[in-house]
Amino acid sequence: MLMAPLDHRAIAALVPHAGNMCLLDRTEHWDADRIRCTARSHADAANPLRRNGHLPAICGVEYALQAMALHGALTGGDEPQPAGFLASLRGVDLAVDRLDDRPVPLVVEAVAVAREARSFIYAFTLAAGGQVLVSGQAAVILPAAA
Repeated sequence: MLMAPLDHRAIAALVPHAGNMCLLDRTEHWDADRIRCTARSHADAANPLRRNGHLPAICGVEYALQAMALHGALTGGDEPQPAGFLASLRGVDLAVDRLDDRPVPLVVEAVAVAREARSFIYAFTLAAGGQVLVSGQAAVILPAAA
């Protein structure tokens, strides 16, 4: 089943990122296995991940991790996703050096490869203007509930 889009405010309520560190602007769609979001924050001079006026392409991994967290919240009963720990990155390909000079919007897609109660693995891509900028696979472990 395809779900309705969410805006930045709704996304911020579901991910463990606050203020301008919540990088995603909108969900385009999601289902049980995948999510597609868009972002404009890569072009924002106030992006908290910028260094020396630039947003390095490796920061695209953070966009993907936020999409993964959002997908976990949406498929886990719309409860906010707790902060997790990045366990591994595999096959990360950076097709560009930086993201801030790419067209708006940035399209962030994540597809669940494996999910357990406290861990998950997603394949991800970030694209803009029809070009894949960053791709790879990430594994995240969630802390045990207190």
